[in-house]
Amino acid sequence: MVMPLWDDNPFTKPVKPWVTWGIIALNIVVFMVQIGSGTDGEEAIIRAYALIPATLAHQHTLVGIIPADLPLITYMFLHADIFHLLGNMIFLFVFGDDIEEAMGALRFIVFYFLCGIVGALAFTLSDPQSSVPLIGASAAISGTIAAYLMLRPCAKIRVLLSYFVVKLSAYWVIGGWAVLQLFQLASQSDDGVAYWGHIGGLIAGAILFPPMRRHGVELFECIEPREVPIDGQAMPDSSGLPGSPREPTVR
Repeated sequence: MVMPLWDDNPFTKPVKPWVTWGIIALNIVVFMVQIGSGTDGEEAIIRAYALIPATLAHQHTLVGIIPADLPLITYMFLHADIFHLLGNMIFLFVFGDDIEEAMGALRFIVFYFLCGIVGALAFTLSDPQSSVPLIGASAAISGTIAAYLMLRPCAKIRVLLSYFVVKLSAYWVIGGWAVLQLFQLASQSDDGVAYWGHIGGLIAGAILFPPMRRHGVELFECIEPREVPIDGQAMPDSSGLPGSPREPTVR
């Protein structure tokens, strides 16, 4: 098991990630309502607010029936158990603040929900006749980690690997996770995980992040200034001057 714990810049943001923290808090509140409703009440909540592909696919139109489409949003706030909730919220806690800063609060909200919606549609298209309810924030978070990979691929992530905490580059953590989703999908794993939702969220995040990021936010931050010798001494390159040579380095 590989679980991210924190990246190399926790709690150093100039603006606190209130949207990320708010989404986490809302997920926790909804889960408390779920488990506090008893078995019958929780089943009723899932029937009403989870996304069921057969129900969505058999709609004649998506216009004028907003309540019927509400599960495209509400399913993201439902979770099967405490481990499902904690796993998703830890991923969002580690990766969400960077993407919120790179986009701004309002655009991050739109981005998050769009990734979740695309993931839900991908899950529906994979089996339109299915009556298995889709719940969880995984698709929206998949889009968020895809954006993180495009933003800070070389950032150091501390992860729980079995019983040890190790530090790995983001491209290993996120890339390995993405490969695992594809492997499980190809092997037709029947473990109750919505891998098509994850893939849909990943693709949506990769497509949406470049145009939605703030002006001036660079992609793939793995470049450092090259030292240029001047009068026999090594001097750091002036990265802001036109024509200043730069070469990529992996850190």
